[in-house]
Amino acid sequence: MTAINVTANPKKAAPLASGRVISDDTANVAADWLTLLMSGDATDADRERWQQWRKAQPDNELAWQHIEAVTGRFRSLPAQAAYQSLSPLANPALAAPQRRKAIRTLLWFGAVGVAGTLATRTQTWQQTVADYRTATGEQRSLTLDDGTRITLNTASAINVRFDQQRRLVRLVAGEMMIVTGHSAAEERPFIIETAEGAVRALGTEFTVRQRQGSTTATVLESKVEITPAHASSYLLNAGEGITFTRDGLGELVSVDRQSTAWTRQQIIADNVRLADFVSELSRYRVGVMLCDPAVAELRFSGVFPLGDTDRILAMLPNTLPIQVRLRTRYWVTLEAAT
Repeated sequence: MTAINVTANPKKAAPLASGRVISDDTANVAADWLTLLMSGDATDADRERWQQWRKAQPDNELAWQHIEAVTGRFRSLPAQAAYQSLSPLANPALAAPQRRKAIRTLLWFGAVGVAGTLATRTQTWQQTVADYRTATGEQRSLTLDDGTRITLNTASAINVRFDQQRRLVRLVAGEMMIVTGHSAAEERPFIIETAEGAVRALGTEFTVRQRQGSTTATVLESKVEITPAHASSYLLNAGEGITFTRDGLGELVSVDRQSTAWTRQQIIADNVRLADFVSELSRYRVGVMLCDPAVAELRFSGVFPLGDTDRILAMLPNTLPIQVRLRTRYWVTLEAAT
């Protein structure tokens, strides 16, 4: 199976902590914290935020415990000497991405044997080695051999398997839009497979999104056939969307092209809760983005350019009585204006 109009990223090994695969985002943020804490410039407030980050997600703590285990031998050294021992870069004034890349090698330390083999089964590893994938905030378009056009949204990954019986695309993670091609290949069914079941194209334009424990499909033209792993099939028509699990179908909803605003590099808010908007926006930005409960229920509408999340954050205080607190590049909190 080949594709055209695609510039593939070189595939790299996934970072590991204690034999478990963790995300690139987690590894990068952990490296940033190590850089700051060992620089000697960290304040009490920085240390408090570091502790909050560790508690925010299990993988954050796992990554940090792994770093502590690997760096334990350096604890008798002064902070600056320890930093230089851990990093091949003698000058800590060099660019942060270079420092982070050097420190990030800690997360591969000792990644061999059975633990490494088991890690290949996780979704993160599957996403890393997928045929086509996008990073956080990245989108990519490709055209398959049969003329089908696929647009991958942020942090998405697919595997493509065409044979004599069917055309199969496995959605490992994230979201994609599909416009099926018109060719003799249509005699073979075109199927999107997810963790919850299958979506069969019936000459159509549609989107599929892999969520945690469920799949969402929306149809813009024609129809698709939804088949949960343990339930009967259902025909989904143009203008309809549905979320399904392995055991059945959720509520049918009406959709329009606003639901695919991401393919036009936009995110649309239509009387949406700020907390829900932040949750959606965080898909396109590396790091942690939080919404203070005091402002979570605020509602607003607007059309925002997805290509620049910093710009979106800067625009929000013009609409809502909030402030955006940037503790680091990777830690953003939306709070009530003071």
